[in-house]
Amino acid sequence: MAVIPMFPLSSVLLPAMPLSLRIFEERYLKLLGDLIGEENPEFGVVLIERGPEVGGGEQRLRIGTVASVSNIGTLDEFYGIEAFGAQRIRVNAWLPDNPYPMADVDFLPDLIWDDSLMPARVHLETRVRNLLAIASEFGDLQYGSDIELSDDPMDACWQLAGILPVGELDQADLLKVQSADELIARTYEIVTALDDTLKAMIDGLG
Repeated sequence: MAVIPMFPLSSVLLPAMPLSLRIFEERYLKLLGDLIGEENPEFGVVLIERGPEVGGGEQRLRIGTVASVSNIGTLDEFYGIEAFGAQRIRVNAWLPDNPYPMADVDFLPDLIWDDSLMPARVHLETRVRNLLAIASEFGDLQYGSDIELSDDPMDACWQLAGILPVGELDQADLLKVQSADELIARTYEIVTALDDTLKAMIDGLG
């Protein structure tokens, strides 16, 4: 167990995915100041299940991800943080926000890659890229079909899950997987469901 600073958000951070934050609330400006003094600055990110993102008092999920800070500076005239998802965490208990959220957490084990999964990973990547190419015809997406993935196969699996245009609760649910095989399978299920939705939309337009 460990006590770490927390940053509840209205979005999910998956391992190996980037995170860029603009800081303007006083409590998180204090967090930013404390992070500057750390040799390896990091904080936990969990999804706000219910309630406002600004001001506190929100209901938070208990599973999340450590954000490993890569840069602290200014973003669009605001103080900002750039980070990436690292190890997954489970919140045991929330501590008083003094001045920013803190939690007692357990670090969840990293998923172990098995080279026998490579064909499934490659097939999943093809499906995800095809889906993003089709979905882009219906509106702007955060990630395009030509996005570059990590050379690390486990990180790439998390990224394939993270770039899908799905809801936050679906992404948060993926944080619960217990193996690389399960992550690939669950992501494949989401892709299949999205494919079916897109096909129905295309048929409706026809």
